[in-house]
Parts: sequence; structure tokens; C-alpha cells
Amino acid sequence: MQENGLIARRAQIYRKMPGLCHFIRSVPNRELDTLAAEPNKVWVGDITYIKVGGEWHYVAVVLDKYSRRVISWGMAERRTAELTWRVMHQALRIRKPAAGLIFHTDRGIEYRAFYFSERLAKRGVIQSMNRPRRMNDNAHMESFFANFKAERIHGREEFKTKDELWAVMSEYVNFYNHRRIHSSIGYITPEQYECKLA
Repeated sequence: MQENGLIARRAQIYRKMPGLCHFIRSVPNRELDTLAAEPNKVWVGDITYIKVGGEWHYVAVVLDKYSRRVISWGMAERRTAELTWRVMHQALRIRKPAAGLIFHTDRGIEYRAFYFSERLAKRGVIQSMNRPRRMNDNAHMESFFANFKAERIHGREEFKTKDELWAVMSEYVNFYNHRRIHSSIGYITPEQYECKLA
């Protein structure tokens, strides 16, 4: 990039005002001390906000921490536990992980809802959350959304329809998993990194 005079764009993540989410002691940050030494040991998830036709739309993603691969994603016009569970349920169907999988997120209400946490527990998934005011605890997801917004959102006109956003997100996930190299995994793609174990 330096040789060609290219400067990277970095996205700013839209955040709710701090202090609106209450601290829940029953969901500690288990992910901090867990080494993701292979796929399906630690997954991370988050939601981001994107304007469509002047209104916020919400995109939820589940990503494997080991390989950085996006396992599943979805979008909705409302930020709800139903959206986050739908995306997580899809990931569980695709990967079929063994009991004991750790799923780490921020402290958003859609991840703290009983609707979501009870369904995780029934499937043997161990829930983990950021420590209060520690955004970096979920750095892999923050990085994914920052890259997505920098590479596909910023510098373009606002989406007019949710179909436009869906098409861009779908293209980017395919690009991210199969063609985008990652320095943290040896300058190969998430797909290639997982194939090294096969």
C-alpha cells in the first residue's frame, strides 16, 4: 500500500451512549482466558447499524475466532434477540459444534435477553460477554465491522432498499471468507486457514 500511495479508510463504529446497559455479574468474560486453538471452540458475535432509506437497519454476524471466518449473518429492521438468535441458530446448524463452545459478545440487550441465553444453554453453548466499558474484549468482531464499513460502505451513497444492503453484505462475506487475506492468520484467507487442519 505504501509503494502505491494507498491510504486505508477506517470506519467508526456507531455505539449507543455508555451506561445504558446494566452490568450483569452472571455472564463473565470467559473468552479472555480461552485459547481458540481450532475451529468451533470460540465464536464471537455482534450487531452493527447501517442506514437504509434514512432508517437504521441491523446486521448481526457470528464469526469463528480461530479462523476469522464468518459462519452466519442476518439483518432486520429492528434490533432484537430474535435477530441474534436466528443468526446464531443458523451458525449452529451449519457447524454443529460440540457442547462447550464459547460464544462471546458485547453486553447488548439482544444478547443478554432470556430468549437468547436460554436457547444457548439448551444447546450446551457457554455465554461470555465483554467486561463493562471494554470494547476491545470483542476486537475480532469490531475489526470485521470496521473493515466492512471501510471497504464497502463509506464513500458510497446511502442504501435505498434493504435488498441493496443484503447484496453488498452477501458479496462482502463471500469476499472476506474466500479471497481477503488476513495478517493475523499468516496472510491467507479464513477458508484456507481452516483447510490447513483438514
